[in-house]
Amino acid sequence: MEKIKKISIIIPFHDEKENLPILLQGILDECKKMPFLYEIVLVDDGSLDDYLPGISRFIDHKLVQLVKLNRQMGKGRALSEGIEKSDGEVLAFMDADLQDDPTDIQKLIAKLESGFDLVNGIRLSRQDNLIIKIYSKLAGGFLRTYLRSPFTDINCGYKVFRRKILKTIVLYGNNFRFLPLAAFYDGYKVGELGVTNKPRIHGKSKFGMSKLFIGIVDTLSAYFLYKFAEKPLHFFGKIGAWLLVIGGAALAWVTYERIFFGVLLYRRPALQYAIFLIILGIQVVMTGIIGELIVYLHKKK
Repeated sequence: MEKIKKISIIIPFHDEKENLPILLQGILDECKKMPFLYEIVLVDDGSLDDYLPGISRFIDHKLVQLVKLNRQMGKGRALSEGIEKSDGEVLAFMDADLQDDPTDIQKLIAKLESGFDLVNGIRLSRQDNLIIKIYSKLAGGFLRTYLRSPFTDINCGYKVFRRKILKTIVLYGNNFRFLPLAAFYDGYKVGELGVTNKPRIHGKSKFGMSKLFIGIVDTLSAYFLYKFAEKPLHFFGKIGAWLLVIGGAALAWVTYERIFFGVLLYRRPALQYAIFLIILGIQVVMTGIIGELIVYLHKKK
């Protein structure tokens, strides 16, 4: 494995005025013990609080840089901006709410150096509320069952990885949470390590019901992308086939009743439903065929 020369720690934040000075001091204290170069990239995701006075003494230091987004763009965009501004061959993601313990950085890096391309954290004794814990359990079970995910806590934001994996993985929107799974599917060596999860002391959690819904949608999106991205007809074909079978069976039944029992068709709304299902089935199958053509042409380039 390539020897580590520099690590870039990327921290997106939104309204974390009280937490940032404490976090930065803790990270710097730990990084001073490391045998390689390091940098901290803070990404302000449209914060509205006056956090600058509390961290100005750190930003003046060459090891800490601040990137500001014009408005709140979301964690995925903030992480992408941080990656673009960093130059370490190893990257670390951390949250700014003090729930991630800086003392775990060295353990994660040591695990990475033992032969891994990405090491994802497993939050021990999670401090989140019951709704978040239930969602994480269900999402993790879904991904392990249907996508063969090897991860225990894929939603953990604390992770380290080698920059090279980004050559084949594109970060966009909210898919940053599935970066470990994307690395696994691309054949990189991935691992896990238990990390401390502290209770939030200052500020409010950014996780609400709206983000819970977004998380569910993102999980379904990941299921489609990682399982059917290169074979869309396998997904749309099955759905279209079932629609055609149900519509065809209904059409056959009303035709049978009309021929042998004289039931007038205008009294049978089932005829309209059958025709609708058949047309819908054909459209879904055609969507899969178009998807296959797009994949083929993309691979042909």
